[in-house]
Amino acid sequence: MSQPADIPIPPDLSRRYGGTSTGRDWLAALPRLVRHCLDQWRLELDLAPGALPWNGHGAIVVPVRLRANTGAGSEASAATAAAPRAAVLKIAFPHDEALVEPQALALWNGYGAVRLMGHDAGAGALLLERLDAARSLQDVPLDEAVPVWGELVRRLGLVPDGRPEWRDIDHVAARAEQWSDELPESWERLGRPFPRWLLEAALEVCQTRGAVGRRSGRDVLVHADLHYLNILARLRGGEPEGDGREPADGWAAIDPQPMIGEAEFAVAPVLWNRIGELSRADPERGLRERCRDFSMAAGLDSEVARQWSLAREVENALWYASKPRHGGDLARSLWVASTLAGRTLPDLPAPHELPAPGEAAG
Repeated sequence: MSQPADIPIPPDLSRRYGGTSTGRDWLAALPRLVRHCLDQWRLELDLAPGALPWNGHGAIVVPVRLRANTGAGSEASAATAAAPRAAVLKIAFPHDEALVEPQALALWNGYGAVRLMGHDAGAGALLLERLDAARSLQDVPLDEAVPVWGELVRRLGLVPDGRPEWRDIDHVAARAEQWSDELPESWERLGRPFPRWLLEAALEVCQTRGAVGRRSGRDVLVHADLHYLNILARLRGGEPEGDGREPADGWAAIDPQPMIGEAEFAVAPVLWNRIGELSRADPERGLRERCRDFSMAAGLDSEVARQWSLAREVENALWYASKPRHGGDLARSLWVASTLAGRTLPDLPAPHELPAPGEAAG
């Protein structure tokens, strides 16, 4: 087994966080945080010599194993004792989205999502069930991915109850109210980067769906970033899910951005990813059909999903417009938003020329 000090930092994390003092401090602290978690939860590294840990946009993910005949420490959940010995240690850069991830994972309890085995808020660390990092829904043909995604959305859509974990999770309707105030100001400040009608279409969604969502009685726990790469295969021979039922075709969601609200809010990420696979003959129709197909698979209202996806992509477009080197991302968001609005903007690249999320910035 490797020693904690030998853990290399993935180069893209170093590039992403090495440009600020806060980021450099976090990178420098990672060896200490890893040692702390290994000791606290009595873990052994499961990293081959010279191998890099996994990582996402804002976290390092280190493969570990529970030491034989032990639990994972006093802060681990009751599921630890029954869980497979293979696990991962995830340490996130401090940010708002990471703060509520453990609450959502605790509520799901392994049903449709990766199982939470331990949580150390001070270290920003999660001890998680190990999934197959080499097998995501990104590589599954879309006609097969649709039912898997739909079943996971059904499983993840918990109705709020009295458990304390719900208190820290934001409401979709509140986010819509925030956008109603912020989107027009951002649009003006950024020099009106797209036509006013598209901004107004997003604001109409915020004003109607936000209000409807507050009184609809349809609120559930929503994984707001449920794109293809955030759905990984469970390891073969793993334990049943948290309630004792078998996994949903062996797939589990990771990296939630949890919210409470209409489940249709979850559809947008499957629309702004894998755009290059849309029909070349009529990609606009293909996008709208994709919205319908994913919605139907999850038992959702495709029109409500279209509306939320439009608003989310307008918000994304304004964020990209505020950042240098994100012109390709801006074009992609504008193509998706305007197509969902029924009036695809002219002078944008063809959809098959648009970058995938994360590819455009240098």
